[in-house]
Amino acid sequence: MANRFIVEADGGSRGNPGPAGYGAVVLDPVTGEALAEAAEYIGTATNNVAEYKGLIAGLKAAKALDPEATVQVRMDSKLVVEQMSGRWKIKHPDMKPLAAEARGVLPAGQVTYQWIPREKNKHADRLANEAMDAGKAGKRWEPGASAAGLHTRMTTPEPAAPAAGAPLSASAGSASAVSEGASGTAVLAEPKAVPVGWAAPADLGAPTTFVLLRHGETALTPQKRFSGSGGSDPELSPAGRHQAEQAAAALAARGTVQAVVSSPVRRCRETAAAVAARLGLEVRMDEGLREADFGAWEGLTFAEVRERYPDDLDAWLASSKAAPTGGGESFAAVARRVALSRDKLIARYAGRTVLLVTHVTPVKTLVRLALGAPPESLFRMELSAASLSAVAYYADGNASLRLLNDTSHLRH
Repeated sequence: MANRFIVEADGGSRGNPGPAGYGAVVLDPVTGEALAEAAEYIGTATNNVAEYKGLIAGLKAAKALDPEATVQVRMDSKLVVEQMSGRWKIKHPDMKPLAAEARGVLPAGQVTYQWIPREKNKHADRLANEAMDAGKAGKRWEPGASAAGLHTRMTTPEPAAPAAGAPLSASAGSASAVSEGASGTAVLAEPKAVPVGWAAPADLGAPTTFVLLRHGETALTPQKRFSGSGGSDPELSPAGRHQAEQAAAALAARGTVQAVVSSPVRRCRETAAAVAARLGLEVRMDEGLREADFGAWEGLTFAEVRERYPDDLDAWLASSKAAPTGGGESFAAVARRVALSRDKLIARYAGRTVLLVTHVTPVKTLVRLALGAPPESLFRMELSAASLSAVAYYADGNASLRLLNDTSHLRH
């Protein structure tokens, strides 16, 4: 089932032509959640050029999230909407290449256009003005500069070693871990603020529940070494296999799991296989659930990374956009990936209880996003090997954390 997105885009010029900029936002059509933002100062240009560039940026941001998604574009530019819908001819030589570029981002059958009044396009208009203000000040637009609630900068956390064999997780994406894609694009993984508890409607139906199982121990786990997707792909240790069997017995006793989805990484596949065999279910793989790639840090302890790559480690701890040395994966990139898998799995398993067998980073990311907590909260969660957590997702966009780091099944 393909995703559906709304793209709202705008552009402006102070002088027409004059200093110009664009803004665009990709929205979840159900929750109104902002999934991505894009904005850029483009120098001297006309309003129409800026509006077309905003459209192109919005379509590219939607494609980065899901190239197969259907997209409804909403703009207050009658010119752009009518030209892109094919009802008006494109006569101006400056517009023709921009329209051609916009048409080339996604197949024509995936994109529709709707005109909206200016007062309904405030988000994109704000981004365009932020970009123009930044350009006037000689600066580059940065995501979330004025978007309260959409972007929270990651502050330097208290020093902490990674828990139980994997470094403290990212995050995604999906309060705001932000992933920067193309110039001036920020991918957000934050839930929309909606009523919770007694304030929520009572007739939402059964939630989609993710039971989150971290894989069992490997030989690297007791040594607290970075172990991601880019390392040696270790198997479960004897202790880890025993933990997987204990988790399988506990889940079989509960009898609520209806499907099993696993990270493709070996330690998760082995853990998932033990559970699925006990439950009589098949295991589906999902690439989005794999652990972060820790680059040159794979196999090292936190202390060894501190000794060899002190500056890179400080940057990684201080910013969700910083990646580990040697081409590793940033917390923000993990957030985006995990949030996309979350949404696809919610759609696939609506109203069902699904076991996700995964790693420290994805589990903490899902928990953080459910709570709407800032990125530094990841450094304040403990997540043991073979532990169970659970998050429920409701039809109104609400998420509820039901369990975190339960290890009671390992004590017998």
